[in-house]
This record gives sequence, structure tokens and C-alpha cells, in this order.
Amino acid sequence: MELFKPIDLKKDIQNINIENIERVRCLIIGSGPAGYTAAIYASRANLNPLLYTGLQMGGQLTTTTEVDNFPGYPDGVTGPQMMEDLKKQAERFGADIRFGIATAVDFSGSCHKVTIDDNKIIEADSVIIATGATAKYLGLESETRYAGMGVSACATCDGFFYKGKDVAVVGGGDTAAEEATYLAGLCRKVYLIVRRDELRASKTMQDKVKSTGNIEVLWEHQTVDLFGENGVEGATLVRKKGTASEEIVKIKIDGFFLAIGHTPNSEVFKNFVETDTVGYIKTTPGTSKTNVAGVFAAGDVQDPHYRQAVTAAGSGCMAAIDAERYLSELK
Repeated sequence: MELFKPIDLKKDIQNINIENIERVRCLIIGSGPAGYTAAIYASRANLNPLLYTGLQMGGQLTTTTEVDNFPGYPDGVTGPQMMEDLKKQAERFGADIRFGIATAVDFSGSCHKVTIDDNKIIEADSVIIATGATAKYLGLESETRYAGMGVSACATCDGFFYKGKDVAVVGGGDTAAEEATYLAGLCRKVYLIVRRDELRASKTMQDKVKSTGNIEVLWEHQTVDLFGENGVEGATLVRKKGTASEEIVKIKIDGFFLAIGHTPNSEVFKNFVETDTVGYIKTTPGTSKTNVAGVFAAGDVQDPHYRQAVTAAGSGCMAAIDAERYLSELK
């Protein structure tokens, strides 16, 4: 799902009525844990933040059923409920939260311009980018059907629910090897489904996989379907697909984990904000500052390592504090 799409701002601005231009001190783009936390802190600092949610209000957590590892919820909470709680908390302190999509930006001047839904320009003294990242999926219809019912893109988030059960991890890189090793400490058996005949992971991670007794690597296998009555009960694989020795393999599993990467939702900002080769926004270490003065990044859009709700929330706090200090220096 494309949450934020680039357009030609100079061409499109001619079609924007002057009445559709609004000026704010702090604009937050994105509504996951990072965006909502930034809104809470910015509101309490009297920055009167305006937050645009993007298409997926609440971010990736709205596709998660149970969240057991976020502090403050001793009995657990659903992802959508937790995001609603954060939203209400931000609104209680005065945050202006609106539904809308950032379709273009112009960070070339001291006043940052962001176009919303192709027809409204927000002029902001400071901008916090909290647009998150989108997990990559195989594109199977059954992945959507079993979302929250056995399909996950985060072993650290959901692995606990499969304690003592059999699961599968798809991927051949460091992330897949790391998630398989993590799940092996919880689950009875872990299948690592690898499309090629070798792992792309570092030698250290490969050695960990090989030395973990309850991980079985399925070389040259590709997942073509998932099956089950009320959730994932198994996966249909093809071994050596497209060759003379191609064969169908079925495995019984309770959980199916994708570990084939994430796409940071940063495309619309790339003409101004520096990113790495994958697209994660670069920030000054120990801060949320980007290469553009007054523009800050928080959450998964700048975090290729942890991608947890609690770390995203923490970076949202940092971004709001950094924005407050930046604005105080402008006076």
C-alpha cells in the first residue's frame, strides 16, 4: 500500500487555492507509535502540532491482534486499541489529528511546505516524519486471509504466541536467520524456507542457524499457499520450482513469519532528506535530526534495526523534544 506518493509540487501548486494554505509551528506526518507519541510531547510543549495520519491510521500495529510487549499493558492489548489509546491521549493535550496523505514536500527554504492530498499546502516551521515502513510480503492471497491469524512479519512481536509450536520463517538473509534463531528459543520446531541453495546471511548468522538443533532449513523451496480452518495450519511449498525435479511439499505449522525485508515510506521526502541505499532516513546519531534543519524523523522510517512499537514511541519523544529546542532557537 502506497501511503505517501511524490508529485511535482511546482506544477501542482498552481492548482491550489490560496485559501488552502495553512501555517503551523509543528507538522507531524504519520500516525503510528512514533507519530502519536511525538504529538503527545509536542502538545504538552505548546507547539500546537498538526498530525496527518496517512492512509493507515495507527500504522502497522493496526494489523496486529495482540500486543504483549508494550509497557503499561500488563494484560496485553490489541494493536488497534493501543493506537486508539495513543490517539486519544494526544488529542487530550490538544493535538489536531486529521486524515490525509502527504503527496509532495518542499524543504528548500526555512519554511517547510508539505502538500496534503494534492490540494492543500501546510507551511510548517518544523516537520516530524513518522511515516513508518511497510513489511514485504510474498503476494499470496492467503497471506491477507490469515493476517493476524498465523501470519506475521515480526518474530519479536508475535513469537511468544507460538511457544511450543511449529513455525516457518521465509527468507535467506540476516533478518531471516536472526528471527529463526529467536523463534527456535520459543518454538518446538522452526522451518527456515530458503528460495536458493544458500543463505545470504553473514557467516556468523549462518553458523547460528546450523548449530541450532530445532531449525530445519528447506533449501530451494518457495511458498505458494497457506491453509487452515480458523488460522494457519500449514503451508504448501514447491521444491526446485521450474525444474524437471519440481515437487510439491506440505508442512504443518501454526505460524508463518515473513523476513524478506521492509520498505521505508520515505519516497516523497527523498529529494530533500538524505536516506540510505534502502530508503531509511538518516538521522544524526543520538538525535532525530535529518540533514534538513527543522526536519526530524522518528520510528520505523529511520530505524532498520529494531522496528518495535516501544522504540518507535521513544524516537517520537526524541523528535518532539528536538523540534521544541529547534523552534525555541528560532525566536
